[in-house]
Amino acid sequence: MPHWRGVARWQLALWLGLAVLGLAVAAAVAWKFKASSTASSKASQTSASSAAAQAQEPAASCPLPAPSAPTPHAGMVWVPAGQYTPGDTVYPEERPAGRVKVKGFWMDRTEVTNDEFARFVQATGHVTVAERAVDASRQAPGMPAALSQPGALVFSPPDKLQAGVDVSAWWRYVPGAHWRQPGGAGTSIEGRGAYPVVAVTVQDARAYAAWLGRSLPSEAQWEWAARGGRDEAMPLKEQPRDANTWQGPFPHTNARQDGFAGLSPVGCFAANPLGLQDMVGNVWELTGDVFGLHGQPQEAGPPLTVRAVAAKQYVIKGGSFLCSPDYCLRYRPGSRQPQDDDLGTSHVGFRTVLHAPGPALLQ
Repeated sequence: MPHWRGVARWQLALWLGLAVLGLAVAAAVAWKFKASSTASSKASQTSASSAAAQAQEPAASCPLPAPSAPTPHAGMVWVPAGQYTPGDTVYPEERPAGRVKVKGFWMDRTEVTNDEFARFVQATGHVTVAERAVDASRQAPGMPAALSQPGALVFSPPDKLQAGVDVSAWWRYVPGAHWRQPGGAGTSIEGRGAYPVVAVTVQDARAYAAWLGRSLPSEAQWEWAARGGRDEAMPLKEQPRDANTWQGPFPHTNARQDGFAGLSPVGCFAANPLGLQDMVGNVWELTGDVFGLHGQPQEAGPPLTVRAVAAKQYVIKGGSFLCSPDYCLRYRPGSRQPQDDDLGTSHVGFRTVLHAPGPALLQ
């Protein structure tokens, strides 16, 4: 086990919580954000361990293909009803626990973008959890001062290789980080309107969904949609080609074979059979379900807490652009992780669902 003397309590809780769950480590997720300075724009494109290299993205947006059929709900696709066995067998928390039936529903074609979330904030005045004063009930004696400030969790690639798995080497709680500046002060989403919004919590995502008369998907809905509405066995450990994931030894070298060192705009990769894009990779996606082992909600073991106080946890799905074969095999529909309800992070986004009549009923 790594030497933890002097390491923030949230980092220790994170590592220990994952160990209890039988995970090698939390889904490594990261995004080095484009700085406004000239220096960052000239940084090396070849070293993923360089913060500037993580910031360089080759596209501001990706053109979405035209829908295959007219839809009454712009930007959404119909997911038909079905029945399947959820989960997988790669990690203990994924173990299947029986068949699940899912009714048909509409789902966002892509992850919610910065531009879409900005329209919501402008219309409602919503202030995200990462921008609010920290709830005093979340604090604990001896907690570092930084953790008592509004902020979010940000990935920072380590400068050198080190033995073992030590999440404290690449995770930082950054005061001032939030959806508009996901890397903290000096970062921005300017020019990244087509990128997934991040540093939002389940509360923020639910507020956005409610504004549109929608909701967050359940875990079962999300996985059924990610499977393309198919009850078929998923390939084990196979890194997808049509997804934004990490190629190379994590967290030091990203070969960028998919064209991106960090987050990608939505819709840059081929859609699944239902027409949904980025259902694996790019960012983890929030669901409305409390995390627990399949069939055992709220029995997930010690919480992965940042402020040394138990936080309610929700299921996130799909892995992120930092999932790699040698570190995080969670670029699969059956993968799942817990996410604290009070913590915005640079790797978690969301999409919404709408419960309304399907295409056949509208004709």
